[in-house]
Amino acid sequence: MKIKSALDALIIGFALFAMFFGAGNIILPPIIGLLSGGDWDFAVSGFSITAILAPFLGIIAVLISGDEFTDLGKRINSLLGWILATAIILSIGPLVAIPRTAATTYEIGVLAIWPNFSPIVSSIIFFAITLVLSISPSKVVNIIGSYLTPLLLLLLVSMVVLGIINPIDTTALVERSNDDAFRLGFSEGYQTMDVLASVIYAGIIISAVKSKGYVKLEEKTKVTFMAGSVAIFCLLFIYGGLVYLGATSGYPMGEHLKRTELLLHISNGVLGTQGTFALSLCIGLACLTTAIALVCATGTFFSQLTRGFLSYRLVVTITCVSSAILAVNGVDSIIDYAAPFLGIIYPITLTLIIYMVAFGKRVKRRAPFVGAIITTAIVALIQFSSFLSLKYDFVEFSEKTNNFIKWLPMSSYDVPWLVPSFIAFTLVFVLDKLLFKQTT
Repeated sequence: MKIKSALDALIIGFALFAMFFGAGNIILPPIIGLLSGGDWDFAVSGFSITAILAPFLGIIAVLISGDEFTDLGKRINSLLGWILATAIILSIGPLVAIPRTAATTYEIGVLAIWPNFSPIVSSIIFFAITLVLSISPSKVVNIIGSYLTPLLLLLLVSMVVLGIINPIDTTALVERSNDDAFRLGFSEGYQTMDVLASVIYAGIIISAVKSKGYVKLEEKTKVTFMAGSVAIFCLLFIYGGLVYLGATSGYPMGEHLKRTELLLHISNGVLGTQGTFALSLCIGLACLTTAIALVCATGTFFSQLTRGFLSYRLVVTITCVSSAILAVNGVDSIIDYAAPFLGIIYPITLTLIIYMVAFGKRVKRRAPFVGAIITTAIVALIQFSSFLSLKYDFVEFSEKTNNFIKWLPMSSYDVPWLVPSFIAFTLVFVLDKLLFKQTT
């Protein structure tokens, strides 16, 4: 039984790693290492908190509440839970993240080898493969964990190990003067957006655990933790290795520094002439595994939301077709319209995760959690208004709102809502407790 559970946890853990590890996760770490230099290890520490620990807490938060994200939302308000879940699944699904996987594959993976390849043909091929591999939800985790992830890990580990053994340029490692390395890694970790994905992936992972016979809460929790540990170890090794490769890349830091060019420079420097092909394959596999997981999550969610009126296969097909159309617009176009939308949803979701993991078992009343979420939403909306006013040339208003955000604690870490939300949670908890005592 122990051998079986360990093997199951390994496969599910590999699948979870691949779900989280999209193309953005490959592109971000090297630039962090380049900018951190000798303080690359502090940057890894900061990045690990927001890009590894926070997403894992998302899965734990769902596990504490039930089997799916909507169970987590019900701890606050059933309607709010469904609204937030729908907003998340749309943002990390057919509107943003899924089209971005195909667009990234084309711009970094395909064009590097075939410069004149059609973006339309690339998008059609990408989503045809995605559709075939995600049409059966029960097999998704096994397909990703047993076949696609080992190949992706083999390529990534090879590049990291070879880069550590024979670094391109170690001169930057002697410069240990960047006090902001931890902050840089911490802030950049948000850009993976894996916290949003985690609460949706949780349902897939927990369902996979249950399908393997672990139905009791104790067994389900144990295997999920084991699988999470596998994913965390893989992510930490790969992220740390890629940050180190960036720090030892010897790449010149100019005004027009491009992350994709840095990554290509590293892969060619470490793997030689085959570096471009290896990188293209890594990008393709990373994007494909993420796309499969997101398409599967979208199909499952809307099938459940409509109580089967929209079948899983129909939603998956529609998602792949619509995503293929949006992907042709390119990565920059997708990011431009997605950034403000995600800037509101992300803090609210992370607030829900943090307070549910920290207080979910001890605080049974809903009011404190609602207070924290409303406070976070207000701060996020102020940030959004600052961005919007600057875009439409309301400079004075933008400066005032921006100065207010900077005045809040932890704003330099991109979490200006954290302290206000904790104050709101505490105040509402105390007031709610006093009022509840008076009515009983």
